[in-house]
Amino acid sequence: MGEEREFVGARLDAGLRAARFSSPPSADEFAADVEPKNVPAVFRGVVKEWAASSRWDPLHGGLDYLLEKVGPDVAVEAMMSNTGHVFYGDLRSHERVSVSFSTFIQSCKSYLDHMNAASDSSKEQGMLGEPASSRETCSNSSENLEQVYLAQVSIMNAENKEGCSLQVLEGDIQEPIFLRGKSFSSINFWMNKGHLRSSTHYDPHHNLLCVVSGRKKVTLWPPSASPFLYPLPVYGEASNHSSVSVEEPDYSIYTRARYMKEYSETVILNCSDVVFIPEGWYHQVDSDDLTIAVNFWWKSRIMTQMLEHMDAYYLRRIMSRLVDQEMSIMAQKSPFGHLKDCTDIQHMAKTLTGFQLFNLQKDSPLRTLEPSTLQALYELISLVHDGAEAVSQMDKIEATSQNKSSNQRDDTDTSAAADDSSLLDKDPVAKIILPVEPLELRTMLLAMVHTFPRTLENLILNMLGVGAEILTRKFDEMDQQTTKEEQSEFYKIFYSVFDDQYAAMDALLNGKELFSFQVLAHL
Repeated sequence: MGEEREFVGARLDAGLRAARFSSPPSADEFAADVEPKNVPAVFRGVVKEWAASSRWDPLHGGLDYLLEKVGPDVAVEAMMSNTGHVFYGDLRSHERVSVSFSTFIQSCKSYLDHMNAASDSSKEQGMLGEPASSRETCSNSSENLEQVYLAQVSIMNAENKEGCSLQVLEGDIQEPIFLRGKSFSSINFWMNKGHLRSSTHYDPHHNLLCVVSGRKKVTLWPPSASPFLYPLPVYGEASNHSSVSVEEPDYSIYTRARYMKEYSETVILNCSDVVFIPEGWYHQVDSDDLTIAVNFWWKSRIMTQMLEHMDAYYLRRIMSRLVDQEMSIMAQKSPFGHLKDCTDIQHMAKTLTGFQLFNLQKDSPLRTLEPSTLQALYELISLVHDGAEAVSQMDKIEATSQNKSSNQRDDTDTSAAADDSSLLDKDPVAKIILPVEPLELRTMLLAMVHTFPRTLENLILNMLGVGAEILTRKFDEMDQQTTKEEQSEFYKIFYSVFDDQYAAMDALLNGKELFSFQVLAHL
């Protein structure tokens, strides 16, 4: 990995940044001040008191110790990557294989010999520097044709006590003082030979990752960063993994992923350091050559107390909250830039009269509009009169589902991922009215009632689409800035345009529900 540095993304909320501890807290302090926040924490030097810290160190005879301690006849399950040194959680990208622990350790010893030989001929190129000559020498060995990773090999497993192939190593590690009293789901052994990378994923348990030897670089994202990481479908076998490639992300497909780094934090774990990774936090790990780690998994309090018969209710509440949050974020941000700034209203009037739409007489309500609002009005009217239809996105979805067979689902998912840079950006009405101040929009709509009533009716009934969400949010903002009497008068005038006021309300509600549906689809 070279001399990596820790990193904090510019958009990562300060309250979500990993806490740092130079000495471990007590169990009470951890339970009261760290775990309930569900934010990562780094603890330095925790592992140095473990017997494993000295006994397992590959640079100081640790490989021989592990060979003798575990014995020659123990088989462990390992991951074999089909994608080089990157290990993806998707079963299509790796396979689980049974390997002899002693065979793996012997291959690590050969790897270390090659590294030492390369180091002798290339001074100052330490283990963490990953010298090119070492890489070439190791890659020429037949033992390195495939990347093998001892990942999640059980030392202790509460649900499968008989399947703990490395239980013999439990005596070399210690339960961290701040985890005293925890009921662990499992304790696992992790070891890699050459430098490797894990794919971005989250765990369904709280996780304490402890580096016994070597070094790891851990990149963290909060669960709220899910839209930028494109987790695999929940119905898949690797639903906790990101779809985005670690080394070659395709931003043409995963458009939001270009911002993922800005919501991340990178921590460096040297030998004896540990990191608390709360459940649901995405993490991607880079491991140096011959890195050994142990992790502890345990259920969070909320998951322990969640009753199964309440799951459907919790799901609906959580999805509703996520949709509301995402809609608020989208509605508050304008990806469209500012409308054209018109400084000469008469010049604007000449432009508009070219379309034979406006006639700015002295008593015209259009004269009360700000130039930028007049420009917005012009664009809305042009939209209607030019017959530019804002096609219902729901219709598109239904048509797609009817015309495509089930074996084309992957193509549909990819297309959806590529076409989600901004839902509002696809709605021409939302694009126009979002930058307009609420009271200016109120004045503009009243002007339309008096000057272009049929255009306003057509706009609301036939062309609003997901822009209904923006319009109704603007209504809410108007209400906050006007009196009850002014509100009543505005809505009375506004709805007077429609022959059927209920049809207008339906159009607004349908547009809002469409927007909610699309936001939900992109979570």
